[in-house]
Amino acid sequence: MRSISPVRLFFKTVHARAVPRMIGMKREPSWIFLEILVPLVNTTAFVYLYRALHAPEAYVGFVILGSVLSAYWMNVVWAMAMQLHWEKKEGMLQLYVLSPSSLMAILVGMSYGGIVMASWRAALTLIVGLLLFNVHFATDQLPLVFLVFGVTLIALYGLGMTLSSLFIRWGREPWHLALAFHEPAFFLTGMNFPLSALFASVPGVISLISALLPISFGLDALRQLLLPGTIVGVFPPMTELWLIAGLAVLFLTTSYISLKFMERQARVEGTLALRLS
Repeated sequence: MRSISPVRLFFKTVHARAVPRMIGMKREPSWIFLEILVPLVNTTAFVYLYRALHAPEAYVGFVILGSVLSAYWMNVVWAMAMQLHWEKKEGMLQLYVLSPSSLMAILVGMSYGGIVMASWRAALTLIVGLLLFNVHFATDQLPLVFLVFGVTLIALYGLGMTLSSLFIRWGREPWHLALAFHEPAFFLTGMNFPLSALFASVPGVISLISALLPISFGLDALRQLLLPGTIVGVFPPMTELWLIAGLAVLFLTTSYISLKFMERQARVEGTLALRLS
């Protein structure tokens, strides 16, 4: 039998796990409708709330950008953080552990497919929001905008892989853990209001937790770049970009270490499935 290099095996595994998520929306077109309609109701409510309060029109742009990034956050919480738990319930986790591929490659593939899947909702939410509310974004710093957006997604899905490895070790209630990580993030990341207002009004511990969520500084930087002169950011966009890059390195490292520990428990000690079943 011809051997395969570890690098090639890694990328083939990434491709194999990404494809099901990339074509999943195509097989279920109704998902696209529901993924857009439900979040758009929440977005519309905040838009009309701000307009009723006679807030600056830029706040409409804040809400739309927050809705776009919320698509990725929900994908991370429900399709990444809980992924290994669901795989275990379906009997797939044992096969993953026994396969020559690493769990890291499997989760990277799921992350890549999840980004593509969530991007459908994010793009359509952005288009519908722009058409409905006539928001105009600045386009003179688009290269930096795409860089901030890309690094934010890397850090965010690195956090998702870390949570995925932790959720399966924390007990039998990952559903409750996912809920605990879901709604509070909308407040902690300033998805519907300027992040600087949060940092100026809440205790330092809460601000620190907010800073550890990649969406916080990512969204703050995007708002400063796409709606210049309308918001006072926590830090300048370049500073926030470096902070997000640091979070990306941190979460990718912690996910790698945690997944390697899980693989050792499963393959050498044989305790992972027994302890959590």
